[in-house]
Amino acid sequence: MWRLNGQPLQKFKGHQDSVSGVSFSPDGKTIATASSDKTARLWRLNGQLLQEFKGHQGSVWGVSFNPDGKTIATASSDNTARLWTLNGQLLQEFKVHQGSVWGVNFSPDGKTIATASDNNTARLWTLNGQLLQEFKGHQGSVLSVSFSPDGKTIATSSSDKTARLWPVENLEHLLVRGCNWLHDYLQNNSEVSERDKHLCDDIK
Repeated sequence: MWRLNGQPLQKFKGHQDSVSGVSFSPDGKTIATASSDKTARLWRLNGQLLQEFKGHQGSVWGVSFNPDGKTIATASSDNTARLWTLNGQLLQEFKVHQGSVWGVNFSPDGKTIATASDNNTARLWTLNGQLLQEFKGHQGSVLSVSFSPDGKTIATSSSDKTARLWPVENLEHLLVRGCNWLHDYLQNNSEVSERDKHLCDDIK
């Protein structure tokens, strides 16, 4: 941690390998780090270690705080992103990517997560792990992803020497589209329970 004039303020020591990502909490009181030692860590600004996040099977490349400051997301070379409480409890694993996940970022409202992957795509997820949208077009690994302040656009950077802007579909629009697609299946499949047939009744 540095002052803006270049004066060093604090060193955070404890990782056993390269540190590849860092993020301040929204209140500015803690810092999260991501490391090739397969862990992420949470620190006070004075360098005191508060929590270690263990479970990834590969290097942790990126880390991001939810805007509410209550959870963090990590991106890893084990092809997953993960959602954690600040006390180190794993809440959700995002496992659909077919390559390293290089970057992860929360939407401004904290309701969705975007991931950037080695498989040339970025993806948008609900916090419970449901895939909402896939951003295809890069010709190389997508290395980072970031939301616009209004949450309606994401930017991606790639090893294909480009950055790109993408529209983010409104969550309500995605739900409507999904329910329209599911409607015939829910109504006409005999294996669907009576309760499940009405899952989309309130989504129009």
